[in-house]
Parts: sequence; C-alpha cells; structure tokens
Amino acid sequence: MAGHSKWKNIQRRKNAQDAKRGKIFMKLAKEIYVAAKMGGGDPSANASLRLVIEKAKAANMPNENIERAIKKATGNQEHTNYEEIKYEGYGPGGVAVMVTCLTDNKNRTASNVRVAFSKNGGNLGETGCVSYLFDRKGLLVIAREGLDIDEDDMLLQAIEAGAEEMETTDEAFEIYTAPENFEEVKNKLAESGFEFAQAEITMIPQTYTTLTGDDLTKMLKLIDTLEDDDDVQEVYHNLDESVIE
Repeated sequence: MAGHSKWKNIQRRKNAQDAKRGKIFMKLAKEIYVAAKMGGGDPSANASLRLVIEKAKAANMPNENIERAIKKATGNQEHTNYEEIKYEGYGPGGVAVMVTCLTDNKNRTASNVRVAFSKNGGNLGETGCVSYLFDRKGLLVIAREGLDIDEDDMLLQAIEAGAEEMETTDEAFEIYTAPENFEEVKNKLAESGFEFAQAEITMIPQTYTTLTGDDLTKMLKLIDTLEDDDDVQEVYHNLDESVIE
C-alpha cells in the first residue's frame, strides 16, 4: 500500500466535502438511524452504533443531530425502513468502483447509480465483479502534527495493540487491522493517549489504477456524482489519487 495513502486521498477531497457538510450530516443521520434501529440506541451495547457515532463526531456532526437520529430509530413515531444495497462496476480506464447505499426506494437508487456510471464513462457490473479486488480492513489514522513519536516506536505500539500493518506519511500514521480486531486495537491505542483523525472499517484496494487526461476528469466526476446522491453512503474505488494535486 506504500505510496497510496488513503489519508492523503481523504485530505485532497476535504474541501469539496466541507462544501457538502449538510448532506454529509444527513447521510450520517441515516446511518445512525439504521444502526440504532437494528441494534438498539445504547452505544455501549451496540458496536455498530458506536462506530457510526464516532464517525459522525469526527465529521463534527452536532450532538443534537446524533441524538435526534437515535430517538427517531428507537421511538414509535418513525416507520421509515432503509435497505442496504451494494453496486459494483467500472469507471473510465477500468477503475474498480463499489457503491454502498441506504435507501427507501430501490428503483430510484438503482436508476441514479446507473445514470451516474453511464454519463461518466463507466458501466455497472454484476455483483462480485470488482469486490474481490478490495480487502475489508479497519483503518485508524493518527495525525503526526504535534505528536512526539517516531515511526519505529509508533509501529511497535500498533503491532503490540494487535494491528496488522502501518503506513507512514509526512502527515499521518495509517494503521490497518483485521475488521474483527478493530475495536480492540482502537481502544488500546486510545488508552495510550492517541487520538484518531479517522477511525473506520473500510475497503482497501489491493492494486491501484492511474488515469490521466479525459479519463481522470470523468472518473473524478463519477465519484463526485455518486457521493452527491442522497442514497449513497460510501464510494470505494481503486483510482490512484496520490498523484493528484
């Protein structure tokens, strides 16, 4: 994974995402709602809810928004049912793309995702056509700014906590775990005083595809179009964004 920092990709897109903060909060509220609906509104007893709340707080989502979503899910007045749907396909230049959605209208979502691909040089594929190109991993990002620890010591602490591997960039330590060990590693590092700029279970590409010119422009437009859809929660892809300024 060297040279393909997920954190750098996240930072590169941060300004664009900040402009969509209201939409991001809405998507997080939906994710909180589903987690609370399925496993209850107590984060200490609901690991999925706990992770989503931490994700929401990392995005600076107000506590009242979080609490409101939980109350809607656990109260009797809300009857909305969201279904998780995953789409797989290819972007321009053969970039692998996976899209995770939460929707109350499958036909609307399927149509929107299909149009996004077709208008931006991509095409939807069958289930499983690209998922084998990704590994499900826990990702913990610790920003290096103001942190008095070198790479060797950080790696030692991460491994002792149960992490699988670590990637170091100028900006951050990126620690990868098996999904089932994610919370344990996170808690141990938190107990040692580390704070996380990002903490999530995600999909990490096994290989990356580099694009230039028109293909790159179309691929970035495809990502933006999908992320802008209210039903889309996550967009995973193997575009190499590390070379993009």
